[in-house]
Amino acid sequence: MTNRIVRTLVTGGVAIGLLSIGLAVYGQKVSKAKHPNLAAAQSFIEKAQVKLTAAQVANEYDMGGHAAKAKALLDEAYSEIKLAAETANK
Repeated sequence: MTNRIVRTLVTGGVAIGLLSIGLAVYGQKVSKAKHPNLAAAQSFIEKAQVKLTAAQVANEYDMGGHAAKAKALLDEAYSEIKLAAETANK
């Protein structure tokens, strides 16, 4: 019974984490029509975020903060890609 509760809490935490990622990048997506390569790069970052979260869950979040730092850097890269597209549009 305890394992079920822990799994439920972890799953809920992952869902909240993924939702926060979605909210953080909402409105920052690059247009696939204008910049297909930059849009693809953003898509890869989104997939990497999901995989990092899965790795954190699998390792019970015991990764010395490195996965969290990687996710923060991916967030920064995602924003920089948007800025690159905006600059190219000028």
